Amino acid sequence: MSAPRRAPRERVDGALLLDKPRGITSNDALMQVRRLLNAAKAGHGGTLDPMATGLLPIALGEATKFLHDLLEADKSYEAEIGFGIATDTGDAEGAVIAHGSAQVRRADLERALAAFRGPIQQVPPMYSALKRDGRPLYEYARAGQTVAREARTVTIHELDLLSCEPGSARVRVRCSKGTYVRTLAEDIGLALGTVAHLTGLRRTQVGVLGIAGALRIGLPLQLGEVSAERLAEARAAVRAALRPVDALLSTLPACMVDAANAARIVHGQCVTLGTGTASGPVSGRVRIYCGTDLLGVGRLDAAGLLTPERLVSDAQSAPVR
Repeated sequence: MSAPRRAPRERVDGALLLDKPRGITSNDALMQVRRLLNAAKAGHGGTLDPMATGLLPIALGEATKFLHDLLEADKSYEAEIGFGIATDTGDAEGAVIAHGSAQVRRADLERALAAFRGPIQQVPPMYSALKRDGRPLYEYARAGQTVAREARTVTIHELDLLSCEPGSARVRVRCSKGTYVRTLAEDIGLALGTVAHLTGLRRTQVGVLGIAGALRIGLPLQLGEVSAERLAEARAAVRAALRPVDALLSTLPACMVDAANAARIVHGQCVTLGTGTASGPVSGRVRIYCGTDLLGVGRLDAAGLLTPERLVSDAQSAPVR
């Protein structure tokens, strides 16, 4: 007997701010949301380790075209550091590889943190998805191999001590893309003359998107093993939490065009507008609208020339079904 045919994927356009639970990968969370909505296309705005919780922006359909800014954006975290133990992964999920003193004085920790604010050099961890010769580094690490990695410049915009207890501390971090908070925790331990690892991590912000109002749902749902009522509740919660496509573009000034110029823009043509057509800066990247319909993102120069860069199909967001 052949297996029942799955219903065709639906077009669902929008953005979802998910509060990812601990213990699942970002991709697992993404796929659960996609399955709940039977969505044709989905992506997320920056990977969180399975141990980490917090903000995971998910884009569906046309919103996936605007994920790049989130991947490039600064991120904010609350991190818990355990002193006196080093692990092979740099976090609590790894095997213990070294011991040191767990006694850290608050004054010493404050001085150590000061040295990590601003641009710093950071060596990516072996347990990471960065690739060498086409293979992610974690594959080498799991095989017991260590490969040379070059230090990269990242920026720690804010690093504040929230609490300091015997053997542990909590810090708030706002950092540039590409920063490994696991590595930051390890390096802070070394600066204090001991070893350390990350015992907890919660992401609170991605760019201008914050954790407040993010959806908390019991993922992962084993779709074939939970009740129809539970699945219906989860689907309803996700649909209710969906935001419009332009929720990912809120930092860009809006540029309004008339129907004639909209027709040219949706065919990829540049148009010349009068000055003062955008709220905010008169030049730079803008989100383009015709009435209430989002056309996409473009670049407006000081002379009023608007060049489309990335457009939504049908020149507007499709309704969520």
